[in-house]
Amino acid sequence: MSGLWAIIRKEWKSYFVTPAAYVVLALFAVIAGFFFYSMLAYYVMSSMGGGMFGGGGNLDIHSMLLQPLFFDIGITLLFLLPMVTMRLYAEENRSGTMELLKTAPVRRMEVVLGKFLAALGLLLVLLLFVFGYVLVIWHYAHPHPGWAALGGAFLGLLLLGSVYLSLGLFISSLTRSQVVAGVSTFSVFLLLWVADWVTAYDNGGFAHIIAYLSLTTHLTNFVQGVLDLKDVVYYLSLIFAGLFLTARRMELAE
Repeated sequence: MSGLWAIIRKEWKSYFVTPAAYVVLALFAVIAGFFFYSMLAYYVMSSMGGGMFGGGGNLDIHSMLLQPLFFDIGITLLFLLPMVTMRLYAEENRSGTMELLKTAPVRRMEVVLGKFLAALGLLLVLLLFVFGYVLVIWHYAHPHPGWAALGGAFLGLLLLGSVYLSLGLFISSLTRSQVVAGVSTFSVFLLLWVADWVTAYDNGGFAHIIAYLSLTTHLTNFVQGVLDLKDVVYYLSLIFAGLFLTARRMELAE
């Protein structure tokens, strides 16, 4: 366990030695803040009868404001988390410090988990911004949004972000170039995000298998406040696969 905590501390400190963490935090704060402001303004206008669709009356704040916000946060993480994962192994491979890790008295899985958990800590900091926005909504909205539904949505974002991190960690272990790792990671994330589009023009069995692999398909239930075991298993399976493949990659590189 001491080796695991040493890796976590090393990676966490390294985030704030370079501009990467500050850039990710700043970009996320600006983008998430813009989404929140825009959706809140639209909701207020709609409730007063001045929205795009007119209306007014008692509008459901969860479906009109919070669900789109959570989805947009998921997309924002898709763009920004490759900036976090692209350096985790690619920089070690490029600079030669990977050889030091191989000779250090830590197990390979401790290195993998340490890097993953350090990145997960940064993800939790990002989600704190979103939690702040939700607290504002909960304070002023009447009736208050249900905490069960909000908890499910945050769990979905946490699992989604963890999938991004574990897969990004594996992709980073395959190359020495941070640019290649970042672009490859984003491309994989984007394909997984839009995989369910295939059902728009194909209703065959294979198309439904591809759609099942879509990150969007499984995030929908979480955002709607529905906790389905198959969605949890899907995300946990991808997280485990990413970490396992990274560990295997390290063993094969020795």
